[in-house]
Amino acid sequence: MSTNSQRLDDALNQLDRELKSRDRKQKSRPLGVVLMAAVVIITLVGGIWFLSTRSSEEEEIQAEESSAANTTTEAPTAEALSGKRAKPLGETVTCEYPESGDASREVPTPQGKDIPAKGEVTVNFATKQGDIEMTLDRSLAPCTVNAITDMISAKYYDDTVCHRMTDGGIFVLQCGDPSGKGSGGPDFQFANEYPTDEADDAAMAQPALYPKGSIAMANAGEDTNGSQFFINYKDSELPPAYTYFGNLTEKGQKTIDAIAAKGVKDGQSDGEPAEEVRITKATIES
Repeated sequence: MSTNSQRLDDALNQLDRELKSRDRKQKSRPLGVVLMAAVVIITLVGGIWFLSTRSSEEEEIQAEESSAANTTTEAPTAEALSGKRAKPLGETVTCEYPESGDASREVPTPQGKDIPAKGEVTVNFATKQGDIEMTLDRSLAPCTVNAITDMISAKYYDDTVCHRMTDGGIFVLQCGDPSGKGSGGPDFQFANEYPTDEADDAAMAQPALYPKGSIAMANAGEDTNGSQFFINYKDSELPPAYTYFGNLTEKGQKTIDAIAAKGVKDGQSDGEPAEEVRITKATIES
């Protein structure tokens, strides 16, 4: 059985081969592993590996799309997440933050009793490229918002980089690892919330559209959330396995659009942003 590190290397090598092949044929840059049979490309599976947290596990965020040679790419058919729960939560909830291993930066474990499940909070991640301002929604993910705001208050995110950007298959900027390597986080973790906690088995088997401007938690599997999050700078088709907990403000979207326009380093579809995105200071605004 291959190790997680070997699996990551294999995935990235496959990605590189596919990108070069697709560049020659179509001048396009979809993300994934393609299985070819004669003339027809039967299935394109885009696998983006985001390294995550506490026990050196790797996080896999996977998008799928189908295409055939000499055909145009179809628009995503997944249903967009509404950003609203089917059944509202109560006024408060109880959250659990069990230990998960070594921390890449020390931060107190959030308390989990009587956590508000109503209202919004605006936070800002200041960078040299502008302010990434966002509104976090307690009604969607109260335990996530509680953890993120606690870490902001503890200066956990200050002087950290957004270590990964993807530009093909899914369109995300990933931040929140103080180590800058994609494998760091706090020494606690917490459970998935919306949309995962509302999805039945059938829904989990279908892709969902995380809309442009939405913010979601990165993870290394269900219920392994820590500090890493990703910003969808375009609509991204993903399994409903990532907690959606907020949206960019107009100011934040403007900054992200400018970052995304610069692309990925060395013109790749997956890697570091072309220009470093360093969070100098994270603050709670309201």
